[in-house]
Amino acid sequence: MLVLENYIGGKFTPCSRHIDSFDPSTGELYCKVPDSGQDEVEAAVQAAREAFPAWSARSPEQRSQVLNRLADLMEGRLEEFAQAESKDQGKTVTFARTVDIPRSVHNFRFFATSSLHHTTDCSQMDHLGCVGYTVRSPVGVAGLISPWNLPLYLLTWKIAPAVAAGNTVVAKPSEMTSVTAWMMCGLMEEAGVPPGVINVVFGTGPRAGDALVGHPNVPLISFTGSTATAQRITERVAPYCKKLSLELGGKNPALVFADADLDQCITTTVRSSFSNQGEICLCTSRIYVQRSLYPEFLERFVAAARKWTTGVPSDPSNNNGALISKEHLEKVRGFVAMARSEGATVHCGEGVEPLSLPDTHSGGYYLPATVLSGVAQGSRVMQEEIFGPVTCVSPFDDEDEAVAMANDVRYGLAATVWSSDVGKVTRVARRVQAGLVWANCWLVRDLNLPFGGVKNSGIGREGGRDSYHFFTEVKTITVKY
Repeated sequence: MLVLENYIGGKFTPCSRHIDSFDPSTGELYCKVPDSGQDEVEAAVQAAREAFPAWSARSPEQRSQVLNRLADLMEGRLEEFAQAESKDQGKTVTFARTVDIPRSVHNFRFFATSSLHHTTDCSQMDHLGCVGYTVRSPVGVAGLISPWNLPLYLLTWKIAPAVAAGNTVVAKPSEMTSVTAWMMCGLMEEAGVPPGVINVVFGTGPRAGDALVGHPNVPLISFTGSTATAQRITERVAPYCKKLSLELGGKNPALVFADADLDQCITTTVRSSFSNQGEICLCTSRIYVQRSLYPEFLERFVAAARKWTTGVPSDPSNNNGALISKEHLEKVRGFVAMARSEGATVHCGEGVEPLSLPDTHSGGYYLPATVLSGVAQGSRVMQEEIFGPVTCVSPFDDEDEAVAMANDVRYGLAATVWSSDVGKVTRVARRVQAGLVWANCWLVRDLNLPFGGVKNSGIGREGGRDSYHFFTEVKTITVKY
């Protein structure tokens, strides 16, 4: 059985308390994760503070070289990381191999490069005999908290820009998916990461997370996770006036107009609804279809969803693996049961088609792709984030109604719009309350562009320039000549 250790000051350090971690595909205990608290966080923050002066004094080029070396080492062990991510999180090995780990490597390479090309502002004030300009400096120790759905992918999305900008970090991955972060720590010394620059403390939110966000010497917190946890973090950091970035949940709509390319739309919307077991904050969970197209769309979409296979994560023929935990499986099943009790139709998936699993995986946390219709707009099923392979399909009559329905939730992370009318796409994209809108596609990303949500989906933006600005402080200097 794996027994993980914290990584503090360039060394693995044991913890006296541990949390059980289960393989979602089998339901079996396979790993012990440190249950860190105040003492471990204090040690990590102290190590990060001691490392900050020397690391922040390095040139961007020198820091870039370290990040690129780390990326190379991770890429050289891509298959090892992919197998571990699948076993720890429940996702298919194929998804981890083609999405999670390549993107984790790319995060380091992207920020290693982008950090070399930022510019600052200058203002000539000739009539006053002055010139003003800005400089940017790293903030200090960055507290980074990442979720369980894309474990290494989202952890590196935070670590890379933070250290590229000259900060040192104390990171806390989810206690449910800690293995690949621990594996990455084993490459730090070989990559040339100085002791204390990257510290990783494992544990729960109430213990390790709370100690980190409430630490007076951690001036910056970047969090990805649930809106409820973010509310507690906001309250916790308020007395310290910390910089805060929150990337939170979504209840993302797809708006399908009658002039959409239906073949492309259905193929993409099945993927956007069910990829990674629906455990992506950007997944589509509400599909609104223009009424004239609704019957055909629903029939074809359900047929396509039935072909989205769920099963053992190591089987390359499966599209989905297992959900993260038994508790989460029961939560998702509960939403489907609620929809059924309210009169909705369950067209496929949970309670309709039984899964065929080998005996070795009968205790795993599996739920097939599930399509609902007839869900009321005010239902919790339509309003709350389910975070599983469940989506609701409803009709609309015109553009105004589609936009109103899309905006009628407390979230505003992402949306997709399907139409061959460029004018309509442009109008609707501007009116939908979301931080990201894809038209006739999904999850096409340029990491230079801002990423983040509105309303209860978050505060702040991440991406090339936005991450650089978040992980630095700007100073204006005016010189009279």
